[in-house]
Amino acid sequence: MAQRRTSNIQEVLNRPFDFVIVGGGAAGLCLASRLSEDPNISVLVLEAGSDRFDDPKLLLPAQYGHHFHQPEYDWAIKTTAQKFSNGREYVWNRGKVLGGSSAINFLCWTKPPADEVDGETAPSLFQSKCYEHHTDWERLGNKGWNWETFQKNLRKLEGYQPLDDPTATHHLNVSDLKSQLGRDGPIKLCHPATITEPEIKAFEAWLELGIPRAPKPAFYTYGKISSSQRTLQPKGALFCAKTIDPLTYTRSYATTAFYLPCAARENLKVLTSASVNRFLTKVTQEGLLAATGVEFVYAEQTHVVNVTMEVVLCAGALKSPQILELSGIGNKALLEEAGVNAHLNLPTVGENLQEHFTYCLTYELSPDADDLTLHLLRDPQIYKEHLEKLNGHPRAGAFTLGISGLAFVPLQVISDRGDDIINAARKKFEERATYPPGLKEQYELQLNRMERTENRAAHCEVILYPGFLSHPNPPEQGKKYFTICLGTNHPFSRGSIHVASSDPAAPLKTDPHVFEEEIDLQVFVELVKFGRKVARTSPLREVLASPLKEVNPGPDVVTDEQIGNFIKSYCGTTYHAVGTLSMLPKEKGGVVDTELKVYGTSNIRVADLSIVPLHIAAHTMTTAYAIGMQAADIIKENIKVHMYEWNLRLG
Repeated sequence: MAQRRTSNIQEVLNRPFDFVIVGGGAAGLCLASRLSEDPNISVLVLEAGSDRFDDPKLLLPAQYGHHFHQPEYDWAIKTTAQKFSNGREYVWNRGKVLGGSSAINFLCWTKPPADEVDGETAPSLFQSKCYEHHTDWERLGNKGWNWETFQKNLRKLEGYQPLDDPTATHHLNVSDLKSQLGRDGPIKLCHPATITEPEIKAFEAWLELGIPRAPKPAFYTYGKISSSQRTLQPKGALFCAKTIDPLTYTRSYATTAFYLPCAARENLKVLTSASVNRFLTKVTQEGLLAATGVEFVYAEQTHVVNVTMEVVLCAGALKSPQILELSGIGNKALLEEAGVNAHLNLPTVGENLQEHFTYCLTYELSPDADDLTLHLLRDPQIYKEHLEKLNGHPRAGAFTLGISGLAFVPLQVISDRGDDIINAARKKFEERATYPPGLKEQYELQLNRMERTENRAAHCEVILYPGFLSHPNPPEQGKKYFTICLGTNHPFSRGSIHVASSDPAAPLKTDPHVFEEEIDLQVFVELVKFGRKVARTSPLREVLASPLKEVNPGPDVVTDEQIGNFIKSYCGTTYHAVGTLSMLPKEKGGVVDTELKVYGTSNIRVADLSIVPLHIAAHTMTTAYAIGMQAADIIKENIKVHMYEWNLRLG
C-alpha cells in the first residue's frame, strides 16, 4: 500500500535539494510527480497547508462551498474595498491543504476552446475586426504554448469512466466523451450519478432558446488540425465530467492523483504546514539573480533549505506574487514602500490580475417537482441519511448530485444588445490615450473574440445548480429550490495583488478593480436578463412554482440600473484568478518567459495559473494541471541539455 504520510522536518533539514517546489496544489504536485520519476533528482515540495488524506469533508463530493471561510481549509483572501462595486470587500477562497484548491473546488472538468490557447499571426491593433484564426496565448508571444500540447498533456492525465447507469444518458453525449477523454490517467473522472429533472428541463430550455449542444465538449486530437476542425469546440450546452472516482465516489484531486501513488519515492519529500517566506538569492557572474535557498516557517520556527538547481513557484495567482515580492523581485518603488529590499526591478509582478465573476438566480420549485436538492445537506440528520444512501447499492441521494450542466455562449446569443455593447467598448478603448505594457494587445484579442461572425468567443457562461445558491434572501424551511448561475469569462477589468509589508503574515493588498471597465457590468446585466428568460421557458417553467417565485434577486429588481446595482452588491468570484505573473514578452508586461523562467533570474520558474496571460472560457482546474505537465517537460529537457553540456566539459 502507498505511504500515507508526508515528510517530517528532520527529513528536510541539513540537506540540499535539486528542486524546491513552493506550493503543493494541482500544478505543484503534478510537477513534483513528473520530476521525481528520475531517481537521480531530489525534489522537495513545501506546502503551507496541512495534509488531510482521509478527511471526508474533502473526499465526499457535493459539499460545494462547505470548506469556505474555515481556516483549516481556506486562505479566504480579502480584497480591498472595490470602488466600482459599491465599496464591497470580496473574499477569494483558496485551498489551504495539500492539493490546494483541487481539494475544495467544485470538481468541474472543462477545457478552454482551442483558439484561446492556440494561434498564428496577430492582426494590426484596432484594425481588423474579423479574422480566421484568433485569440490565444501563443499569439501574445508564447511560442510552444499551443492547444495541441495542452490537450496532449491533459489526455495523459484523464481517467474517465462512464457510470454504469447514468441518469439522462441522452443528454450526456457519453458515447462521444468515451473517445474525447483519456481513460487511463491518474485523475479519475465520471459524470454525476444523478441528474435531476429540473437540470434536464433547464438543459432543454437552453436548446429552445437557441443554445446548441456543445459538439465536442472535451475535444481532443493528435497531430495537426485543419481550420474547419477548429470549430469543434466546447461551446454550447453540456453536462461536464467531474473529478470523482466512480469506484469509491470520492474526490479525485492532486493529492490522490500525484502524491499518494509516489509518496514512497526516496527522492521526493513533501513537507506540509511549511509556509514559505522568501527565496535567498545571489547575483551570478552573468548578472542574473539566482535562488540559493528557500526560507520557510514550520512549527513557528524559521528554517532555510538549500537548492542546487531550481526553485519553482506553484503557489497560485494570489500567493506566488507575494513570495516573489518578499524575495525582492518586483516593482522597486512598491517594494521599498513595503520595507522590502529590492534585488530585481520587475514592475509587472502582481499586475494583470483577471478573475471570473458570477451571480446566481434562485427559483422556488413546484411542490411536486424532483425534491433531491443539494441544500438538503444543510440539515445534519438529512446529511447522515444521504451519506448512507451514497454508500448503498446502487449509489443514490444528494451526495450523487453535481454541478455539471454548463452552457458556454457568446454574448450575442444571450442578448440582442450584444453588438452594441461590444461596439461601444471598442470605441472607448480606441480613444484611450495610454495603456500599461501589453494591455492594448490583450484588449484587441478580447474584442476580436467577441466580434467574429463565425465561432464567436464564449464570453458568457450559464451553470445549473440543483439547490439553493444565492444571496441575500435566504431559503424558507420546507421549500425546494433551483438555481441558475451566471458568469463572465473574459473580463476587461484588470487588477493587482501586492505585499503591503515585509511581514509574510501581513494581509496582501488585493485589488481586482471589479467592474472598472463598464463592459464587464453591462454583460452581467444582460446575463441576468437571459437567466430570467431561461426560467420562463418551457419545459423548465413547468417544474418551477406557479406563479413564478424568484427568491434572488427578486421581483423588485427590474431595470438595468437596479440589476447592475444588485450585481455590484451581491455577485461573487468564481475562484479562477489568473495573470499576476504573466507569461508574455517582457516589454509587453511579462514576468516569465516561455520556459516559465522569471526575467532577470537564472533558476527561478513559475508554474501555476499566475502565468496565464489572458483569461479563458473554462473553469481553470484543467489549465493548472496542463501547466504543471508542460513545466515538467520544459524542466526535464533543460536537465538533459545541462547534463549533455556537463559531459562535454568532462571530455
